[in-house]
Amino acid sequence: MIPVTHMLVFSMILFGIGVTGVLIRRNALIMLMSLELMMNAANINLIVFARQLDSLAGQVFAIFVMCVAASEVAIGLAIIAALFKNKETVQIDHFNELKG
Repeated sequence: MIPVTHMLVFSMILFGIGVTGVLIRRNALIMLMSLELMMNAANINLIVFARQLDSLAGQVFAIFVMCVAASEVAIGLAIIAALFKNKETVQIDHFNELKG
C-alpha cells in the first residue's frame, strides 16, 4: 500500500504543474488541460483522505467532480472552437474583445 504522504506529495506536484500551466501558458487548450490537471489533483486528495478515514464520501464526491469536469471540458472545447472559428487562433492574448 502506498503511504498517504507519497500520494499527497504526488497530488501537490500535479496541482503545481496545473497552476504553472494556467499562469504561464497563453494557449487556451493548454490552459484547459492544466485546469483538468488541477481538478484531478484535488480528486486524488479526496480519495486519499477518504481512504484514510475509511469513508466512501470522498470517493463519491470525486466521481461527482469528474462528472462536472467532463461537462466543463465539453463546454470549454465548444467555446474554444467558436473562438477559433472567429479569430483563427487559440492564444488568449488575442481574445481581448467581449463584443459579439
